[in-house]
Formats: sequence, C-alpha cells, structure tokens
Amino acid sequence: MGAFLAALGDVLTSEAAYINALTFAVFLAFGATGEWVAERSGTLNISIEAMFLAAAFAAAVGYSSSQSEVVALLCGMFAGFSVAFVQAEMSHRLAANQFVVGLTLNILVLGLASFLASELDPVTTKSSSISIPLLSEIPLIGAALFGRSWLFYLIYLLVPFVWWLVYRTRWGLEVRAVGENPQSADVSGLDVNKRRRQSIYVVGLTSGMGGTYLVLAAVGQFADSIVGGRGFIALIAVIFGGWTLRGTLAGCILFGAVLSFRLSLPALGYDVSGDLLASLPFVVTIVAMSVFAKRVRPPQALAQPFIRGLK
Repeated sequence: MGAFLAALGDVLTSEAAYINALTFAVFLAFGATGEWVAERSGTLNISIEAMFLAAAFAAAVGYSSSQSEVVALLCGMFAGFSVAFVQAEMSHRLAANQFVVGLTLNILVLGLASFLASELDPVTTKSSSISIPLLSEIPLIGAALFGRSWLFYLIYLLVPFVWWLVYRTRWGLEVRAVGENPQSADVSGLDVNKRRRQSIYVVGLTSGMGGTYLVLAAVGQFADSIVGGRGFIALIAVIFGGWTLRGTLAGCILFGAVLSFRLSLPALGYDVSGDLLASLPFVVTIVAMSVFAKRVRPPQALAQPFIRGLK
C-alpha cells in the first residue's frame, strides 16, 4: 500500500502526467461531447470508434497531401461525418438495428483504414504548440492546459457551443424531446427520425475533430491501432456522466487520468506489468459502467427505434 501511495504521489507531482491526462481527456471529450447530443436524442451510437479512426486516417492523408493542418481538419471532419451519415441513414431511415450497423461500421472502417494506410503510407508530423503567456506558466497544469496545439484549444470552443446548441436553441429542445418521448414529439409535428439523424451528424463532426487532434496533436503519425478502443471509452463517459454535459466531461477527465497513470508509472521508473497497465483503462471503464449505469436516469427512449404509431 505504501508503494502504491508513493507511486501515486510521484504521478500527481509530475507535470508530464497532467499533460498526458489532458491529451487523452480532450481526445475523448471531442467524441463524447457529440455522443452526448446523440444519446439525448435517443440514439446509442456505437460507431464512434469508426468515426475516430476514419477521421484520423483522412486527416493524415489530407495533411500528407497538402501539408496544411486546416485541410487535414476538414478532411477529418468530412470522414467522421461520412461514417455518421451511413449510421444515421441505416438506423433512422431504413430502420436497421443501430447496434448491428455500428459494429459493422467499426469493423469495416478498421479494415479499410489498415488496407489504405499500407497503400498510401501518409506522412504526418506533430503540430507545434502555442503557449498562452502567463497561463502556461501555472505550476503543474499550466503547460497541460495552455501550452498546446491549436487543435487542443478547439475543445474550449466546442463545449460551450454544444451546450448552447442543446439548451438554448429550438433544435436542441426538439432533440431532447425526441429522446424522452418520441411519440408525443411526433404528435406535436416533429420529425423524430430526422432529429435523430441530425444528432448523429453532430457526433460525426466532433469525432472528426477528435480524430484529427489525435493524429496531428497527440500522436503525430497514423497507425490503424491509433484509436485502440477509446471510442467505446468516450461512449462510457456519457453514461458515467449521467447524460449531462459536465458529467460527461468529468468522465473524460477521469479516463484520461487513468490512461495517463498507465503511461506515467513506467516513465517514472516503476516496474509494473505491461499487461496490467494496458488493461487498467478498460477495467476502470467496466467498473464505472457497472456502478453508474444503474444510478442515473438515461433518456426515456434511449436505444429505442421509433416507428410511427407504435408505443
């Protein structure tokens, strides 16, 4: 126990640990913020893994072709949106099972990305950091929060924008309505499946930003294993947060901290089983899922397909 506390203390006083934690947390937050919108509409979108990976690959190809980070971001957002479009059309226009569609997309995109990456071999580089004067000099957390790539800073704009979109616009009110009581929303004249499709488009765009951030700001190169199941962790963050935006962000920070802990221990000289460390984020995810899934109330119509006239 003493050794564990000593290791924890070393991690908590390491500036690199905070940088790693925020790196992972922000990546998760890009996807989880959009996923929160989708789940508030009643859609449980599990193709977020495919959206992340497609965006990361497209961003790498876009940057390799143009040497422009802006072009890479646009390519990443387009790729994420493309996956979201297929998910939305299949699930909420053709009424295919949304879980089957999501799993199929995850497998399909992984295969395509692996094949195309070997053929195209995109070359990328890590985006340079932009330090905000004074703020970046705050001990421990300054560099983690205010000494990052411009892609990192997009999360500071995205979160308040999504909050405003959901809670301060008519569209957001309608999205929440179709997630709680789609039959009543339909009687009121709302196109339930249209709003659900649109909410999935939001996930595609935010995940596109996340995939671009991952390959250009966090890792610096593309590999087909770059996402590594973290799309599912982003989904769990929404459940962990009780389907609230601030709770979702708290979940992202928690899981980011766990991922950072996994990397920081070996870097600080602690000899811990690599397999144990690799499994740690997923163990915490399972525990969080089992503990919080039963203690919070999801949108009433979450994961329930809407068919007009049926209850």
